[in-house]
Amino acid sequence: MFSKSIVFIASILLTVAWPQTRTQDKSKKATKPPSIVWVNQPKGNQLPLPSNTQHLTFRSSLVDRDIGYCIYLPPSYATSVESRYPVIYNLHGNGGNECTSVDSIRVLHEGIEAGRWPEMIMVLPNGGHSTFYKNSADGRFPIESVFMTEFLPFIDTNYRTIAGRHGRCIEGFSMGGRGSTRLAVKYPEMFCSLFCQAGNVPHLLEAFDETEPESRGNLLLGADRANWEADDVYELTKTNVDRIKANLRIQIACGTKDSGHIQTLRDFHAHLLTLGIDHTFIELEGLAHKRTEMISRMKPIWFDYHVESMRRANVKQKEKIRRKVR
Repeated sequence: MFSKSIVFIASILLTVAWPQTRTQDKSKKATKPPSIVWVNQPKGNQLPLPSNTQHLTFRSSLVDRDIGYCIYLPPSYATSVESRYPVIYNLHGNGGNECTSVDSIRVLHEGIEAGRWPEMIMVLPNGGHSTFYKNSADGRFPIESVFMTEFLPFIDTNYRTIAGRHGRCIEGFSMGGRGSTRLAVKYPEMFCSLFCQAGNVPHLLEAFDETEPESRGNLLLGADRANWEADDVYELTKTNVDRIKANLRIQIACGTKDSGHIQTLRDFHAHLLTLGIDHTFIELEGLAHKRTEMISRMKPIWFDYHVESMRRANVKQKEKIRRKVR
């Protein structure tokens, strides 16, 4: 279990916050309705795209449209044609698109070139605006199903990935952190590592109960309480606690001045402690809701957690194969 301590690493303040009295959850406030521009071209400071990175599209049968994504292939990918590589899926925040997080690719490529991290693929999917990577109740935005049932298999089929939990990580900032957390605990056999970067974890069922019945139908998950329960991370972690413990490592980071997100993550941290789910919880002193500053502060260790998660998952995978052979 994560111990109570204050650790300084590369001038980054990592603090452990213990449960506090929960304040009003800002995530319960009404948000803009979901929307999406299915294909977005990189622009501004996203250009030129990082080394070995392409902006491409894949065809979704669920929405009958092409959907944009960015993919980074490591330096040896073109020449080591028999090699397979682990994948990090990076989910963008609200208002972003498939090109938003190309700076994360730059950090990864720089670290690979410096020998800090092993070669990996990074994929940036398009999750739209205010979808939170869920399936909308009205069926117009089946973002979870597109990602889990179409996009992941597409990447594994078309690129030389390690197509299993031991070679697959998920992360994201803000809406992407919230979405990656929910997807990871909902499908813990699909990922070995989660890095929630300032993604709030709201109490959905409380929000449902506090919403006027006549207003629920206008919200993303609709009027059926079962939809909300199926997507409530607190309920998912309780239901899947043993599967999470067996398969998934969890890291959470948030700034102490990130008023819209920090308290929900302290709540979730306390919830994980109650369930006995081992995890790492990091508070960055004085940081507001700023993705680039978070990356800058944690840059020397930004992908360390995923790398360690994959190392442990590969040990388990090899042991599993040895047991089958015997």
